[in-house]
Amino acid sequence: MKSIQCGDTTTYGHIAQQVGSPGLAQRVGRAVGANPLCIFVPCHRVVGAGGALTGYAGGLRRKQALLELEEPPARDAGRLF
Repeated sequence: MKSIQCGDTTTYGHIAQQVGSPGLAQRVGRAVGANPLCIFVPCHRVVGAGGALTGYAGGLRRKQALLELEEPPARDAGRLF
């Protein structure tokens, strides 16, 4: 999770695939949920399949707020708005 850059997200399934166990996304979710260092290890950047916001110890509203805070400006992200 430390390698997920500010403004980027990944999925539990992608992390499971990276460690060689693509069917274990739920276990990755439990491991992410057990992260005691949320500020230093950015677990809020891990989202569900399709970008759905799922589980976060600080609550989904806080997760959304952190992701919005980190989102790059539209021009930097290649978007019009």
